[in-house]
Amino acid sequence: MISDKGTHELHQGKIYIVSTPIGNMEDITLRALKVLKEVGLIAAESKERTRKLCTHYTIKTPITTYNSHNQHYKGRVLLEKVKSGLNIALVSDAGTPSLSDPGSRLVREAIDNHIRLVPIPGVSASLTALSVSGLPTDSFIFVGFLSNKKGRRRKELDDLKREARTIIFFESPHRLIKMLTDMHEILGNRDIVVAKEMTKVFEEVKKGSVSKILSSFEDEKI
Repeated sequence: MISDKGTHELHQGKIYIVSTPIGNMEDITLRALKVLKEVGLIAAESKERTRKLCTHYTIKTPITTYNSHNQHYKGRVLLEKVKSGLNIALVSDAGTPSLSDPGSRLVREAIDNHIRLVPIPGVSASLTALSVSGLPTDSFIFVGFLSNKKGRRRKELDDLKREARTIIFFESPHRLIKMLTDMHEILGNRDIVVAKEMTKVFEEVKKGSVSKILSSFEDEKI
């Protein structure tokens, strides 16, 4: 005999964690396209960006927003829909959801509610950049975004001074010079790689010392 709890969970929907392109529209898997077409709802960080992807591939699934601005209440709404039997696809603006992304909160809440999560692997910006960096790949750590507050950012960098593995950061263009300046002062003039616009028309991978790359960006007035 199946318990009431088992019966309830049997009729629940699933949440698919779907990786999407980080720039080039062709960098999406056949499985991801199939899932996006077949689920009942797509929860997207940005409806506009996801709608462009869906339009490109003639995907007509309804789209709702799930992002850092509404995650506190929207997560509950989405979980209730899944509990009632709806399958939902979670996508970020680009790449793999839940990595330095609001989707991580929904993943945790789904686990707490015994909802099945199905990963649909694909592009990851961090691994894409690492693959062409020329830096050691046998052991590395992913830090993501440092704090946008100078004091805290410098403390976070100071905590990494003795880290021997390759370190992967995310940073926004308008904070890059400040971050590299702090890195130069705290971590030293080590060799680094800065990858931007990956898979896009103006893709660029800069390699060299911190001071050399910092100087190049200052000249470009990034």
